[in-house]
Amino acid sequence: MALTSAPTALEVMHDAPVIPVIVLDDVASAVPLARALVAGGIRMLEVTLRTDAALDCIEAIAREVPDAVVGAGTVRSAADAQAAAGAGARFVVSPGFTRAVGKACHSLGLPLLPGVSTGSEIMMAQEEGYHALKFFPAMQSGGAAMLKAWHGPFHDVMFCPTGGVTAQNAADLLALPNVACVGGSWLTPADAVNAGDWARITQLASEAVRLARK
Repeated sequence: MALTSAPTALEVMHDAPVIPVIVLDDVASAVPLARALVAGGIRMLEVTLRTDAALDCIEAIAREVPDAVVGAGTVRSAADAQAAAGAGARFVVSPGFTRAVGKACHSLGLPLLPGVSTGSEIMMAQEEGYHALKFFPAMQSGGAAMLKAWHGPFHDVMFCPTGGVTAQNAADLLALPNVACVGGSWLTPADAVNAGDWARITQLASEAVRLARK
């Protein structure tokens, strides 16, 4: 079912156990990739602004795959947020957090999952009204052990760990009470995208949907 209004950050995080972190170099791959993920049950799609084609890919998915909810990742500035909104992104993910990015997303009506890796960054994001956060880079910053430690002082925060998350360790993270979903690139391996192996991507998405959450 297509969403007819902008999702909240928590709706983005709770829609499926995994948000795919997508890097696309060729706009021709964007629509079939999005359709393959949706067919497997994944519709919240984070297309990272790491390539020259990223904004065109977001625009193509937004226009041609109505059952997908496409967002922009690697948003590092207010200008990035504005460009993402102009391309049709319906949510934003950032590797860190600044007030400028937060204010831009708020003014644009875009839900933001800001990246944090320390207690101070969590507190700064909370001061700006953000309680659904991306833990990045997750495995390099303490992984499940860090999330367990944060659960006491930050019991009102939900996290999407991203960075070093794989099909093998995702279940351990999803079992934690303060983890709503994980972000990972394993759903869209470069060799499958380059080969146009959309059936493989649908299978990976289907497997990800079956990951258990607490």
